[in-house]
Amino acid sequence: MTGFPTTPDGAPGRTATSPRRRGMLLGLAGACHPVPGLAVTAVAVLLAAGTGLGVGEVVLLGAAVLTGQLSIGWSNDWIDAARDRAVGRTDKPVAAGTVPVVVIAVAASTALAATIVLSALLGLFAAAALLIGVAAGWAYNLGLKSTIWSGATYLLAFGALPIAPYAALPGQPWPPWWIPVAGALLGLGAHFANVLPDLRTDAETGVRGLPHRLGATAGVIVMAAALAAASVILGVAPATTSSTFALTVSAAGIALAAATALSAVRAPRSPVAFRLTIVIAILDVVLLITTTT
Repeated sequence: MTGFPTTPDGAPGRTATSPRRRGMLLGLAGACHPVPGLAVTAVAVLLAAGTGLGVGEVVLLGAAVLTGQLSIGWSNDWIDAARDRAVGRTDKPVAAGTVPVVVIAVAASTALAATIVLSALLGLFAAAALLIGVAAGWAYNLGLKSTIWSGATYLLAFGALPIAPYAALPGQPWPPWWIPVAGALLGLGAHFANVLPDLRTDAETGVRGLPHRLGATAGVIVMAAALAAASVILGVAPATTSSTFALTVSAAGIALAAATALSAVRAPRSPVAFRLTIVIAILDVVLLITTTT
């Protein structure tokens, strides 16, 4: 007859596998790339709320974006497991052995299935916009990250993302042209900010995407230009903004982009530049909402 698991002194206690399971769960949380995933989800939710979607649709869209980001994050560590082990990436749970490859493969596949179902509930066109971004993320992980087209996946994913809330509205209106353009530019800037700290380790495993081919100096310039351009477009393009507002927003965007570039130059292996990119993205979404409502 079985009873409660006991500790060495005979008292009821936890099973020996409990700490291992806890470590695996924590590893899964880390392997999903939580900071960018939650940031993209927050941006999508803010934008959806600003476009006038109902609470239910906002929650549904947020869940679709979150599961899509989970699938991209987990598939990244799943696909890169051997490469991460080769360069000793102990910060990657799969490479470190905390999370078995089969577990993260199941997690990524499950999240992918969930985002397809949740996206479909928002309607055909909204689902298409969301799933284009997910497909771009998976394509990046599956090999485009090592090609000159690595930046194109970010342009496509972040350009399509802001279309989804509009497509989920009654009548499925198309957003103003400058909204997906600004989103695409933010995505390109985020790509460079995310990759620049890993240029050296990526080179050791044969990853040569667009930032690697341009090099660190040119990469910082492209990153700063893309981030600044996104803010300038959001300040200048809306017909309802005044010249004072446009100048203020443009100057602030350029200053933030310059700070991000300076951070990348001073500490090229630090994630600070990427974190600043997230701040710029959220501020730009707030700005976008104020100019469209």
